[in-house]
Amino acid sequence: MDMVTSVVLINVQRGQVNETAQRLLEIEGVAEVYSVTGEYDLVALLRFANYEHLAQVVPEQILSIPAITHTNTLMAFKCFSREDLQQAWDIGVE
Repeated sequence: MDMVTSVVLINVQRGQVNETAQRLLEIEGVAEVYSVTGEYDLVALLRFANYEHLAQVVPEQILSIPAITHTNTLMAFKCFSREDLQQAWDIGVE
């Protein structure tokens, strides 16, 4: 079964990065959370069985965390990985 994957770019209040990351990880479907440099403070990778669950989690659970000040949600269309590349080479795809 294909999973719906989303990347959520998150800004949080100063001094709340670690606590916010921990709260995000408590949400079902949040697979990983990274603290990052640049325009955003955190990046969360979300994986769900369907879009309806994603549409529920972002506005209802993620945005309910008080320290989060802004999000930008990116929907993934296709995953490219080293595993895929290696499998293609193994079967002789050019």
